[in-house]
Amino acid sequence: MRPSYVMFADGFEEIEALTVVDVMRRAGMPVVTMSIYDAPEAIGAHGVTVVADESFDAEMLEEAEWVICPGGMPGASNLAECEALCEILKERNEADENIAAICASPSVIFGPLGLLKGRNATCYPGMEQGMEGANVVNDHVVVDGNIVTGMGPASASRFALAIAAISMGEDVAAEVAAGMLL
Repeated sequence: MRPSYVMFADGFEEIEALTVVDVMRRAGMPVVTMSIYDAPEAIGAHGVTVVADESFDAEMLEEAEWVICPGGMPGASNLAECEALCEILKERNEADENIAAICASPSVIFGPLGLLKGRNATCYPGMEQGMEGANVVNDHVVVDGNIVTGMGPASASRFALAIAAISMGEDVAAEVAAGMLL
């Protein structure tokens, strides 16, 4: 299985980013954390500093199973300012390859890039204005084709389990959920 990448930028929502990494690894998925910066460090929205596995490398992302954007502010805005990441997200969507975003990121990144046009998607409540062309669904997690979106921190486990179910199967995701007492 190809590795999946969880993207880190200053201001990322710690619960969303780290829960996704943890759940996917429990499911047996190879996951790499990647800073959008030349250095691997990123500081979360609540002051938690994380040293990512890798500094930004566009070539690595081109071969990914998933490219995942956690939310948080200004983390989502910082990810949206990374032009190389945005180009990769657009290319992956056009090729029907897996991408995912949670919290502010569907509205701040995916919507403005046109990735949600004609799609069902969710985001953090109150940020719907950025969901350009999407059918906004008031649900914790929404899967539409190659795109998974999540609502926010309380949705992080469900969001990660949806990704694991797509890549590893429903049985694996259910086993991980049971082990986490969900």
